Amino acid sequence: MNLLPFGALAPARPRSFIPSGVDLGDWSQIKPLYDALAEKAAGIQDAQALERWLLDWSELGAALDEESSRRYIAMTCHTDLPEAEQAYLHFIENVEPQIKPAQFALEKIYVEHPQRKNLPKARYEVLDRDILNHVSLFRPENVELETEEARLSQQYQKLMGAQTVQFQGREQTLVQMSRYLEEPDRALRQQAWELVSKRRLQDAPQCEDLFQKLLNIRHQIATRAGFPNYRDYAFRQKGRFDYGPADCEAFHDAVEREMVPVVRQLQEQRRKQLKVDSLRPWDLGVDPLNRAALKPFTNASELLERAGRIFQHVDPALAAHFQEMRDLNLLDLENRKGKAPGGYQSNLSESRHPFIFMNAVGLQRDVETLLHEAGHAFHAQAVRHEDLYSYRNAPIEFCEVASMAMELLGNEFLEEFYSPQDARRARKVHLEGVIGFFPWMATVDAFQHWIYTHPNHSLDERRQAYLGLMDRFGGMVDWSGYPEARANSWHRQLHIFIHPFYYVEYGIAQLGAIQVWVNSRKNRLDAVKSYKQALALGGSRPLPELFAQAGCRFQFDKDFIRPLIQFTRAELEKLDGA
Repeated sequence: MNLLPFGALAPARPRSFIPSGVDLGDWSQIKPLYDALAEKAAGIQDAQALERWLLDWSELGAALDEESSRRYIAMTCHTDLPEAEQAYLHFIENVEPQIKPAQFALEKIYVEHPQRKNLPKARYEVLDRDILNHVSLFRPENVELETEEARLSQQYQKLMGAQTVQFQGREQTLVQMSRYLEEPDRALRQQAWELVSKRRLQDAPQCEDLFQKLLNIRHQIATRAGFPNYRDYAFRQKGRFDYGPADCEAFHDAVEREMVPVVRQLQEQRRKQLKVDSLRPWDLGVDPLNRAALKPFTNASELLERAGRIFQHVDPALAAHFQEMRDLNLLDLENRKGKAPGGYQSNLSESRHPFIFMNAVGLQRDVETLLHEAGHAFHAQAVRHEDLYSYRNAPIEFCEVASMAMELLGNEFLEEFYSPQDARRARKVHLEGVIGFFPWMATVDAFQHWIYTHPNHSLDERRQAYLGLMDRFGGMVDWSGYPEARANSWHRQLHIFIHPFYYVEYGIAQLGAIQVWVNSRKNRLDAVKSYKQALALGGSRPLPELFAQAGCRFQFDKDFIRPLIQFTRAELEKLDGA
């Protein structure tokens, strides 16, 4: 039974190392391939042979990654189907734990190989740096813990995917309920928000229990690798060679000083326009002039067709890539019961195709999400030529430039979804979201800094730390009467549970994306050309060089942030004037 939206996809390069018919879900068939690579390395006498060996290793790594991705995609598309869950859990519990030490053995062989120093430095310096880092961090005794971490992360997704409520006579997912927060009827918005909040709080004890288990596991992983806490381990594990915890803390401070005041100004403007005494949690998504919610599309076919026309405006080559995805059914866009929350783009690394997953319900946010994930997809398509598997994956901080810049570039052509007046309104919603995102990013990132540097904290201390950050970075929203909802609102942020410390990247990347957008206002063709050239580098160059190729600076201190936020604020004022 095929649980994937797409069918068979041929490898981008014919296999030359992996024999036909191998079951990549069976470790007994995978192990001989690792053994063969180890044996082959012993006979390598020159740098050219070592390069060919690296390509064989890349072929195996890409094939296994695609096997994992296919199982993950099937599981997230069908969290309510036992066979999808079992196939995914089989891989993470029985195959991945075996791959990790085998992979480490090959990394050690590479690091110690006498021909490594004869490889072209410019080509392999990033690969060298990354493998040396992996070798220094790997501990065989952590494999079992990482397997349990992956299992618990899957349980969080299953828990979130099962959340539904009865509203207006039918069962609805919490994602579907979000559309009611855009309704002009304030009483209806409050009713919908309260129902969703109550449903989330039912699972709060399970969320806390899952997170506590994840926290304990992550702390053990870090200490076994010789680190005092998981934060310091995570920065190394994520290859953050160009910035550290202190830079992130300075970023938090910059957000507090430069962006929180702007967000509060925008919220005060919203409160006045709504003509309410205080801004409540259910007042944040509605149009402040009480116009009916924007309705950009009614079904996935409309979303795809209109988005395709936007990409044609941005760049015809990108539009062709998007059409290829449509032709191959590499998209699962509409929300439904049993589907995991959120949205993502996943690389199918052997066929070198991207896949987009999201939960569209007919909102402007869905348009933004598709533009975002399409940016990731274009990144994957830009590096199809790259045969080194590791170089087909860029640092996350730049991957998110690819996606967030596409949001801003695509938003210039929202008339494909709306009338000119509604397109301006949608752009305003998006830009307000860009500015409003930074305080939430700082909250999520600072919360994790605190959590993992205080691993023995109590539940009450965790609650107080989070509420303190909500005070520091929050706006003017009045949560009175809903203290539990406010204190537990972080439970909906899946990154905290399943992708620890993967969030500040969005903030760093957003600054890069704004720079791409600023450049496009000066010369759109040149800006898109530089953007595409940077995507084509994949992960072959250090992070600051990727930013530079895209016409950006890799910087996030307050002095650098200030003019970018001023530019964005000025664009908002133009839209207000229009």
